[in-house]
Amino acid sequence: MPRRDPADFAEFVAARSAALHRAAYLMVGERQLAQDLLQEALTKTYVAWPGLRDPSRAEAYTRKVITTTAISWYRRRSWQERPSDTIPEASHDGHGEDAVRREWVWTALQTLPPRQRAAIVLRYYEDLTEAQTAAALGCAVGTVKSQVHAGLASLRKTLDSHGGEHLELLPRDLTVVTR
Repeated sequence: MPRRDPADFAEFVAARSAALHRAAYLMVGERQLAQDLLQEALTKTYVAWPGLRDPSRAEAYTRKVITTTAISWYRRRSWQERPSDTIPEASHDGHGEDAVRREWVWTALQTLPPRQRAAIVLRYYEDLTEAQTAAALGCAVGTVKSQVHAGLASLRKTLDSHGGEHLELLPRDLTVVTR
């Protein structure tokens, strides 16, 4: 088994943490929880680091760990609802309509089952191909297609039940949520 230099891992973390944190955030919908998810994924990647055959695939490996860990967390449901003493304030930044649209889609996205949400996040937010998404999810390309199709259908149905005014966001402008 080849030995990899820990400095290479540190360099990988420094270079890719922001993008990986974004993916984690999109999976779980909460910044602190995303940081925890990323930390766990990076820990698992560090443990596997010496055995990685192709270090250029470290990001793909870490994304897969993020995805599978988020799905397992969701199944445990121990992280989903967290009480808060503060009520979020409404945005007054002059982007009213865009903010409302983003919020509608974001809320609808959070209602999806974990595999559908993961497939949509990887395909549309992370702009991965179907094959890359399948690799990250550990499934077949056909499964990715069906998960994305079912997820988008559910999003359309949810948004349509609220007047259908935001359907034009799917799937082409699905990324508007993160801006």
